[in-house]
Amino acid sequence: MTQRDMAGFLDIDVKTIRNWRKLKPNLYKTLMKGLAFDEIVEAQKESYAKAKELQEKYKS
Repeated sequence: MTQRDMAGFLDIDVKTIRNWRKLKPNLYKTLMKGLAFDEIVEAQKESYAKAKELQEKYKS
């Protein structure tokens, strides 16, 4: 996710994200971890759904 994407997602200006990165590195790092966690959760949901489909497809 780009800084522009993050700003749009958070409904803030891109400059705010850039300022956080420079002036509030802990806040920026926390934001990045949170967004990465959301991406991981979504990927796991998709993986689970595919596994469930395979289970149903090859159910005896």
